Amino acid sequence: MAIKGRTMVRIAAVALGLGALAWNQFHARGGGNDAAAADDGTPAAAASVAPARPETWRLGSLTLTPCELGQPNSGMTTAAWCAPFEVPENRDDPHSRKIKLKFGVIRSSAQVATDDMVVLLAGGPGQAATETWPGVAPALQPLLAHRHVLLLDQRGTGGSNPLTCKPAEAKPGSDEELAFDPARLRAETAACLKQLEGKADPRYYTTTVATQDLDDLRRALGSPSFDLVGVSYGTRMAQQYLMRHPEAVRAVVLDGVVPNELVLGEDFAQNLESALKAQFARCTADKACHERFGDPYQTLYQLRDALRANPHQVSFRDPQNYQSVQRVLSEYSLASVVRMFAYSPITAALLPVSIDAAAHGDVGPLLGQAKLLSGDLSDTMNGGMQSSVICSEDADLFTPRPQDAHSMLGTRVLDTLQAVCSVWPKGTRPADFHQPVKSDKPALLFSGEYDPVTPPAYGDTVLKGFANGRHFVLKGQGHNVVTAGCAPDLLKHFVEDLAPAKLDAKCLERLQATPQFIDFNGAAP
Repeated sequence: MAIKGRTMVRIAAVALGLGALAWNQFHARGGGNDAAAADDGTPAAAASVAPARPETWRLGSLTLTPCELGQPNSGMTTAAWCAPFEVPENRDDPHSRKIKLKFGVIRSSAQVATDDMVVLLAGGPGQAATETWPGVAPALQPLLAHRHVLLLDQRGTGGSNPLTCKPAEAKPGSDEELAFDPARLRAETAACLKQLEGKADPRYYTTTVATQDLDDLRRALGSPSFDLVGVSYGTRMAQQYLMRHPEAVRAVVLDGVVPNELVLGEDFAQNLESALKAQFARCTADKACHERFGDPYQTLYQLRDALRANPHQVSFRDPQNYQSVQRVLSEYSLASVVRMFAYSPITAALLPVSIDAAAHGDVGPLLGQAKLLSGDLSDTMNGGMQSSVICSEDADLFTPRPQDAHSMLGTRVLDTLQAVCSVWPKGTRPADFHQPVKSDKPALLFSGEYDPVTPPAYGDTVLKGFANGRHFVLKGQGHNVVTAGCAPDLLKHFVEDLAPAKLDAKCLERLQATPQFIDFNGAAP
């Protein structure tokens, strides 16, 4: 959408995202798993000739060819198999425009793969599966020994007719989030919609329509059963697909769980507050951390109050090019930065020392790291698709949250979403959309102990609807945890055996929270 409200709009867009990639820098060829065709360095016998790599691969009614799936801001690619695939934009109108969907299949190394296929459903809303694959590859790659993995960019993201607008020019040194201006947000939203005219009708870029796209692709691929792996917002997509097409689903894995009943946006402030209190309680309980920083939670709010009274321009070095950067530091930019740090156990461990430095006038550590994180997010998150989802599926259910007014995040995210959604076109929502999922399909759920956006209680809620499910809460972890510790092994055994009750999860006990830094050299010895 590129509506430049700016960081707070981005934080709204990233509300459930960070898919699994924001802090996982897996830039190797994630899934170049035409393993049988790879050169392992073993000399061939003199009389033998290596078989030529096939030029096409027939799956169902589709003819796939080798392709490379690129990643934003990286020269690295993922080897896959791709084919053209079109769907109607408006499924109720056979004469509506056709849109091209980008997908890739990462091929199993087995000579004969199983009949089921693993499907990655990306987070956001607004991330693309083909782009987020490197972040979750460590968890899913072991499954390639026997199964293909399907990556479909949900309509409106990545290479599937993305709802992308050219951003407005920002004034040098300005901070547009200093004063909340709903009229400006509405005008920028209208300008974005003007850019999309002739390319897309945002009413048709919802979760419900996307489940139909996914099932059309499944049928075109020969109707394999699906092992759904949903990450963050992708867990909503997984549950909605399961509700609409239960016969197509073999198993469900949910990481960073979003209950169907949830109204996206309403609990953001409360969930962040709970995560921050829990993280900072670790510092006050640790002798070295407490002696060094006292009560970081109190320091954070003292800094917030000072910035509320006196927002001001600051300078810091860009960590990527070391050039001087100027921006206005306000209570809102502080809140957005702290929220980004809270998603990952590594960056959360830096919060006490970074907040202390900022309180003493050194904002470089806090804002420099935030610039890296927000840059990754802005390149992988489509705000237009995010608006189509939330404005169609949640916005009319927003209720006032005066209890959040004095929290770190406040009501700014909800206020921003309401301003945007007052202009953004809305699609239809099925009457049962927000009903809890009920299923006897095998299900495996993962949550992080300190997740600031999808807390473990959400996973407990969804687990009640699965007769054959299990929920693991990973100690010391944040948002999206399927790559942490032995979680990939548990996922592999689950998909292979479909017996969640029999999984031996003792290995998860080895996971610990990242020790909190007492200076920028690390934690206390």
